[in-house]
Amino acid sequence: MSTQQSASLEPATLESAPAKSQELLQEAKDNLGFVPNMYKYMAQNPSLLNSYYRSYNAFREQAGFSPVEQEVILLSISFENRCHYCMAAHSFLAENASNVPEEVTEAIREGKEVPDARLAALSLLARSMVVNRGRPAKEELDAFFNAGYEEQHLLGIITAVGVKTFSNYMNHIVQTPVDKVFSDHSWSD
Repeated sequence: MSTQQSASLEPATLESAPAKSQELLQEAKDNLGFVPNMYKYMAQNPSLLNSYYRSYNAFREQAGFSPVEQEVILLSISFENRCHYCMAAHSFLAENASNVPEEVTEAIREGKEVPDARLAALSLLARSMVVNRGRPAKEELDAFFNAGYEEQHLLGIITAVGVKTFSNYMNHIVQTPVDKVFSDHSWSD
């Protein structure tokens, strides 16, 4: 087992970020009231920030999932990738923006079975997509489709895996500090 090293990358500010990142940082600040620490690090490379930001919003707006389902997917992927930052952020969103039942969020955070059959099938497939590198078992796909999801939803999970790969991997590399607003939902594996 290797010891995790953090990159010495410094977070950008609205003023110090590359010009192509400044607009997205300002948009985030306007929409959220603050610039998340994760975005400050991503901003050092405009291709990363732009790819993450646009794909994340596309997932939220176009993947065909309810807000509860979105958080179940994003939490499940972040759990498998062991991302401390995204687990805290999405736990906060699950509680404060998406109305995910607390027992569902806690089950995902603890790696336990989700106590809702439909959401359990969704969580298990999202986790399997990460663990099995896009090759879920037939039984997992059957459970997903039997829970009422369609092929378009499977493709939406692929979008979420891509989005979370951007953020989870970057957070691992720089060990992004959890923002104060998310700190009550801190998580470690």
